[in-house]
Amino acid sequence: MESAQRLERLWGDRIQDVQIIVQEIPTGLEQMSRDALRGLLGACEPAVPGRPATITVYRLPIEMAAKGYVPANELVHDVVVEQMAELLGMTPEAVDPAYGRSRA
Repeated sequence: MESAQRLERLWGDRIQDVQIIVQEIPTGLEQMSRDALRGLLGACEPAVPGRPATITVYRLPIEMAAKGYVPANELVHDVVVEQMAELLGMTPEAVDPAYGRSRA
């Protein structure tokens, strides 16, 4: 929620219709190899007629990646920013100058 509010303050109406949802794990996780799972913390889908753009954050992979390294809320923010950047065709740093602070 914090990430969505921050990005809405930065971008206003341009991102107001983007939905952010949380799922436990990515669909098909059971069939993925360990290498395929690296970096699979979120996903995005552009808007199509009748459906808004969607950013999905995967809770369990984020918790596993953050464990002991960074606060989970900072990693969630970076994932949301990365996915928003993909939707907007921009770099994450252009979407939010605070991007990457979890890895600093």
